[in-house]
Amino acid sequence: MVSLSTWFRYIAHKFEYSVALSWKNYKRGQITDREVGDAVWKNLLQGRLSYLHWNKGEEMTPTVGGGTLLVRKLPATDPAHVFVGDVVVLKDPENPESYIVRRVAAIEGYEMVSTDANDEPFVLEKDECWILADNDKLKPKEANDSRKFGPVPMTDVVGRVMYCLRTAVDHGPVKNSPYGMRKDMPVLMVELDVDELAKNHKA
Repeated sequence: MVSLSTWFRYIAHKFEYSVALSWKNYKRGQITDREVGDAVWKNLLQGRLSYLHWNKGEEMTPTVGGGTLLVRKLPATDPAHVFVGDVVVLKDPENPESYIVRRVAAIEGYEMVSTDANDEPFVLEKDECWILADNDKLKPKEANDSRKFGPVPMTDVVGRVMYCLRTAVDHGPVKNSPYGMRKDMPVLMVELDVDELAKNHKA
């Protein structure tokens, strides 16, 4: 049973996302200024704040591995919405047509220092983030993360992973940053449907 306060927080998140999405579509010229209000209400009443994503590969083992993920749509991909420690879905820097799942290890303003003494330290620039695989058994090139291709634009992030179903009996919330988990809790409580995850799961 979802509490009334959780529903209010959920509706507030939906309103924020609806406004952000409608404004983005307006700036792209996809809707007119007269259609903005209608678009906000349509997204608020009909849209969902999550979608399903199938993850394959061992880069994020043991966090997700191969599994069906419930991903939170974000109103913006900036330091106010994406935090260090979050597991995110983002465009693959080496293949923009596909998506990968990695953990945000650093964001703009962080100084990056290499274990290799020959590499110069550097600071992540505005709207950049550093992403890493969770599987520490993989070598950097195998992990296919920022150690291989460097910083990535935060605009490449498309959502935060809230829940993972690996098998019908092995599923649960994904450990993100405390900020991310707190923001996502109302969405998770309202939109999580384990039966739907299991039905769409690829064995």
